[in-house]
Amino acid sequence: MDADKYDKAINACALDKDINSFDHGDLTEIGQRGINMSGGQKQRIQLARAIYNDDDIYLLDDPFSAVDAHTASVLFNDCVMTALAKKTVVLVTHQVEFLSEVDRILVMDGGQITQSGSYEELLMAGTAFEQLVNAHRDSITALGSLNGQGKGESRGIAPVMFNGCSPTKQNSEGEISVKGPPGIQLTQDEEVEIGDVGWKPFMDYVSISKGSVYLSLSILTQLTFVVLQATSTYWLAFAIQIPNMTNSMLIGVYTGVATLSAVFVFFRSLSAAHLGLKASKAFHSGLTNAIFKAPMLFFDSTPVGRILTR
Repeated sequence: MDADKYDKAINACALDKDINSFDHGDLTEIGQRGINMSGGQKQRIQLARAIYNDDDIYLLDDPFSAVDAHTASVLFNDCVMTALAKKTVVLVTHQVEFLSEVDRILVMDGGQITQSGSYEELLMAGTAFEQLVNAHRDSITALGSLNGQGKGESRGIAPVMFNGCSPTKQNSEGEISVKGPPGIQLTQDEEVEIGDVGWKPFMDYVSISKGSVYLSLSILTQLTFVVLQATSTYWLAFAIQIPNMTNSMLIGVYTGVATLSAVFVFFRSLSAAHLGLKASKAFHSGLTNAIFKAPMLFFDSTPVGRILTR
């Protein structure tokens, strides 16, 4: 990472005070879809990433829509006009107070380009663009005079940038300060056990599913199957030592024992299948209930991918 370029991008996008307000500074984790960021902070972080990439052409689609007028003026002067001064910037915006500083203006109406030229040329043409600029100036003047009345408080209206003045940086209204207990990030690490985990997972598997009956049947039928397998082998070894043992008797007993073994194998598989299905339903129901009853903080601190994986 280029530290000098990084610092310039942070300062150009007015993120320095926001980062200082975060408990972990620039190492603060941004939650799922930027859950712990305001709209203005998201836009300024995206601008800072774009500036740090140091490309030749920048396409900015209304990058000041989620910030207040003061922060928009700071971003336009420090980011667009200074940090990107030697770049090709295509800026889409509805804020006409910035248009006096750009090289060329394209006016669009109904999806079509209706006018093109510099700021002075469009004003001298006496078209709808001039009416739009004048209406904007009149509205700013009227709002400024209204805010100056009453108790003498000045609120929320930044000076219009027709003369290229640069306001000082300050935190915009409604920005989120991410503060929390020291050393704790928004997204917590998942608990992982490595090595021998003991018998607890197996005991939980049986106890949560309440499948002790099926487990007992599975063990009993498996033991019976093993005994019958040994019996069939013992029968063959014993029967051939009897002189008057007929083939039909030998094969009949062996077939009976093998058939009985197959029956117990079937019941063993049936019990294991029922145990697995019951355990699956129990775990799925418990997980679903926990998800639906979880507080919103859980979804802020737990990635969606982790929830879906589980």
